[in-house]
Parts: sequence; structure tokens; C-alpha cells
Amino acid sequence: MSDSTSAAPVVLDAWFDLECPDCHQALTDVHALRARYGDRLEIRLRHFPLEKHKHAYAAAQAAEEAVAQGLGWPYAEAVLARTAGLARGGEPVLLEVARGLGLDAEEFDTALIDGRHLLIVDADQAEGKAIGVTGTPTYVIGDQRLDGGKSQEGLRARIEEIADRLLADRD
Repeated sequence: MSDSTSAAPVVLDAWFDLECPDCHQALTDVHALRARYGDRLEIRLRHFPLEKHKHAYAAAQAAEEAVAQGLGWPYAEAVLARTAGLARGGEPVLLEVARGLGLDAEEFDTALIDGRHLLIVDADQAEGKAIGVTGTPTYVIGDQRLDGGKSQEGLRARIEEIADRLLADRD
């Protein structure tokens, strides 16, 4: 998922499960990276719903509907802020978040029923598996895969090191 229309010189793919508490914690790093690099680093949310999270697949589909309605990242961040509530409340929480952001919740409900975003979520998950993603959050920048699912300690520094090198190579 990407709301970006510009071609950023460096891309960071962030493989997230929107019901994952570790992914919620990883937002701190995402915000810091955005602040440091601005539009020189495109951060793309990639879907990797884990089987252990019952509502993650629906959340990924809902996030794609949010992209279609113009608020992909804000929606994903709002869902991640409510991982515990999503685990307990399920799909009604996804609709509630959409309403809270002023999105068309009825269209969200329809999208979840008709499965219009299934192919995007499935493609992300298949690509993640193909490159060795096994947990979330996992990042890919340049040719490096960084697994944050076990520990996020030092992860942002490693991403910055790689991003700085890639940006310097392009200058």
C-alpha cells in the first residue's frame, strides 16, 4: 500500500500485520524515519497478516479500501493504535475507525463483503513469503531484509545506515 505519487529515490517496504502489537510499536520508528528523510524515503506498507491474528486479513483489506478513499497510512495507523480493541471487537472496529476518519464506512463494509482488495493483500503476502518474511514487522530496504518481529532494538539505526548509504550512492 502506498499513498505516494512521487518517485522517491529510496523505498522502504514495511511488512506489517495491522493486529500486531509489535507493528504498533514500530510506528515510532516509521514516524522518525519520515521526519528525518521526508520525501527522499518512500515508506510503503505491505500486508503480511499473520494467522494468529484473527482480524488481520480483514484489516489489511480495509486498509486497501482506505487507500482507495485517499487515507491509507492514516487509517493503518489508527487501526494499529487499536490492536487490542481489534482483537476483541473484530470488523466493527475497522468500520468505526473508518467513520472516525471521515471515510465512507458503508463502502468499507461492502469492500469487506465483496473482497475487492483480496488480490492486493494476497499478492503482498505471497511476495513476503517469497523473500523470507516470517513475522512482523519486517523491513526491506535496498537488498536488505530486517526482521523486527523478534526485537526492534537498533532496527531504526540500521535502516538509517542503509538509507544514508543508498541516498549517498544516488547523489
